[in-house]
Amino acid sequence: MEKSHMIMIIAAVILVGAAAMLVMPSSQADENTEITVSAAASLTESFTEIEQEFETRNPNIDVNFNFAGSGSLRMQIEAGAPIDVFASASQKHMDLLGSEELIDTDTRYDFAENSLVLVVPVSGEDDGEENIMTLEDLADGSVTKIAIGDPEVAPVGRYAKESLEEASLWANISEKLIYAETVKQVLVYVENGEVDAGFVYMTDATTSDMDKIEIVAEIPVTTSISYPIAIVSSSTEKEASQEFIDFVVSEEGKAIFEKYGFTVTDDN
Repeated sequence: MEKSHMIMIIAAVILVGAAAMLVMPSSQADENTEITVSAAASLTESFTEIEQEFETRNPNIDVNFNFAGSGSLRMQIEAGAPIDVFASASQKHMDLLGSEELIDTDTRYDFAENSLVLVVPVSGEDDGEENIMTLEDLADGSVTKIAIGDPEVAPVGRYAKESLEEASLWANISEKLIYAETVKQVLVYVENGEVDAGFVYMTDATTSDMDKIEIVAEIPVTTSISYPIAIVSSSTEKEASQEFIDFVVSEEGKAIFEKYGFTVTDDN
């Protein structure tokens, strides 16, 4: 598992670096500033709208996104990928970068919170998943496949693991687990009926096709699901990066996050 993660990280760093080296026509390059924002996969929809609004207000700044599991993004930054801003679905990964002096800690803000839910495929067949209503139901013999984010790279998986351990269920269902790199991949597994159940964020579940999945329970978590953002220390575009963060934590940014089901915070 560790070796495959490292191969993916190296490949991602190469791709991010190659993208950063693309040269625009000189007249446009003189006018526009480009920043690369690495963000947790669960921020895909909200940050895409943030980008549209931000670039409308700041036409000379182009925002490029790199969405993935927060752990993978952290390791890309540690490997030297040319990233300007990091937005994580976990305090843990931001804390690690802070301890390595790879982020500017005075630019760090907590901007949103999320919740964890258990989802099942919508199906007319008598295959058992409609009987899943609680964490304890996952231990039933009729449940054979449960999608979960890889706890090492996807915070959604770590939150789910902590909840399952708290409920004394982790050991009982560990052989049923199907690991995914991101929360979006977990959602696809459930939407396609490839698993009996999966753990995703509320925001991802509510933006999914509700004809394909059903939210059966909100899962209590032992660690608050909060999202920090900060400028990466190696960024060469810190002024533009700060403008992006300022918009994320602004009233306009908060309204967008609330639209997608996040709870906004006032850590600014």
